[in-house]
Amino acid sequence: RDRLAHLEVLLQKEITILELGSRIQSEVQSEIGKNQREHLLREQMKVIQRELGEGDDRAAEAVELRGKVRKAKMTTEAEKVALDEIDRLLRIPVGSSEYTVARTYVDWLVALPWAVLTKDQLDLLKARRILDEDHDGLDKVKERILEYLAVRKLKPDSRGPILCFVGPPGVGKTSLGRSIARAMGRKFVRLSLGGVRDEAEIRGHRRTYVGALPGRVLQSLRKAASRNPIFMLDEIDKLGIDFRGDPASALLEVLDPEQNFAFSDHYLEVAFDLSRVMFITTANLLDPIPPALHDRMEVLELPGYTEEEKLRIARNHLIPKQVEEHGLGARRLSFSDDAIRRIITSYTREAGLRNLEREIGNICRKVARAVAERRSAPTRITPAIVARWLGVAQFESEVADRCASPGVATGLAWTMSGGELLFIEATAMKGGKDLRLTGHLGDVMKESAMAALSYIRANSAAMRLDEDYFHKHDIHIHVPAGAIPKDGPSAGITITVALVSLLLGRPVRPDIALTGEITLRGKVLPVGGIKEKVLAARRGGIRTVLLPARNRKDLKEVPAAVTKGMKFVFIDRIDDALVHVFDRAGRGAKQNTGPARADRAPRPRDQRPTPTRPGAPAPRPEVRP
Repeated sequence: RDRLAHLEVLLQKEITILELGSRIQSEVQSEIGKNQREHLLREQMKVIQRELGEGDDRAAEAVELRGKVRKAKMTTEAEKVALDEIDRLLRIPVGSSEYTVARTYVDWLVALPWAVLTKDQLDLLKARRILDEDHDGLDKVKERILEYLAVRKLKPDSRGPILCFVGPPGVGKTSLGRSIARAMGRKFVRLSLGGVRDEAEIRGHRRTYVGALPGRVLQSLRKAASRNPIFMLDEIDKLGIDFRGDPASALLEVLDPEQNFAFSDHYLEVAFDLSRVMFITTANLLDPIPPALHDRMEVLELPGYTEEEKLRIARNHLIPKQVEEHGLGARRLSFSDDAIRRIITSYTREAGLRNLEREIGNICRKVARAVAERRSAPTRITPAIVARWLGVAQFESEVADRCASPGVATGLAWTMSGGELLFIEATAMKGGKDLRLTGHLGDVMKESAMAALSYIRANSAAMRLDEDYFHKHDIHIHVPAGAIPKDGPSAGITITVALVSLLLGRPVRPDIALTGEITLRGKVLPVGGIKEKVLAARRGGIRTVLLPARNRKDLKEVPAAVTKGMKFVFIDRIDDALVHVFDRAGRGAKQNTGPARADRAPRPRDQRPTPTRPGAPAPRPEVRP
């Protein structure tokens, strides 16, 4: 009995071992059977495809792809990657999602213009004629394009420049790119960067993502089917930084001739040469562009058009275009120069031409309606017809805003739409030496007002002012059009003149305007936007403009037709400006003096004018030069 009990334990152990071995053997045979089944099914599928005549399709497809790769004339690196991917395609089942990814990748590689180049038109006279046909003026930009063509003629393998057209809206930056492409005989590609916040829009997505594609740079080159097009990156100052990346930083490699010859897209992961592409970027402002990106571009400014340039462009380009688009023949409709000027001055206020073209189109629509209704329609548009059809004038002359009362000075400001007159008003009231600034002013402009007041208070003795005046009065400076934000240092000299006019009780000449930044030492520093400001002065009927002495060189960019009949006075110090801004005849003057220079010796007491407080009658001494 004891032996049988011991034997039972041994037998149970042996049975357990046998059952475990049997289960393992069964699982192994099942796995082997599954693999054999799949292999058998694949072999049967091959036989079926061979019987149906479909067995060689994938092999033929691979041969076709290899031929496309050789025909594309890729770089050695790209060709090796493409051939390896084709070999991998043959090992991937057609129904697999990986097969679609690999096939799309190969298609993109062979579709890019690796060796396709258009031949440049290097006839400089023909290129100049085409540029002049499409755009009036813009001589600086045209000269730069002709210089590039000249270099290409002497050195065909030169790299394309990176140009940046900066100017207000509507001056023709985008259309100028098309004109350049036509002049050079190249393809034109435009990529709008406004609102682009994803870095992958520039450099593409990696292939690990579903639906990945190359960046829009390579997509545009594939569409152009050329490796040397004119590539316009529009509105580069509208790029944004997001959690998805910084597209401005992604453009650093694209817009660098020292790096873009081996541009690497995240999708392709092979180098593509962008050095033959001529990149042109456009922007309204340079401030939003990152410094590193700004440094890679050659900036060409396109300022606003003058009234004469608008008249010429409207006559030669806009009116024929609108007449044609509205179905009106040249014999049916024409515009007089006075009518065009009326539209420019009374119904548009812009640096560009978009609103002018809209108003011309508005008149053309009214003529077209009259013709369609078989009513009498004018064949020549006059100012009276313009006033009747376009209604009340939208903009009035800025001359009406000027007045010859103390404490008011006319400044010049730059805006995205061109130059504007800026009227600065100052008044004083009894109080406790407080300075109030109104008119939606920015921090820089407020600091300019504080600097102007500090300079005047520091020189109050030389200006023959009561030293206790500032302790007993509040000063209020206001810039009209308070709903419009205003900022910048260029109004410093105008604020100073307005304050001096208030404190001396002498009106500023209404036919004079100023611009310039000031310092506490009385220096007048240079400012920007001189052309736009001069245009605004001429439009407002001002014929004398005071500019900083170091802006003398900027006046060369203003057309001679604008400066004709105007007087420009270049000033280096604040007291130089005060000599010119007051009426020399002394009409309405209470005191005819100004602050003396710090380096000028004071005159003897018996030669000084009688000290007076602002607003008190005083004799009329001579004006010191």
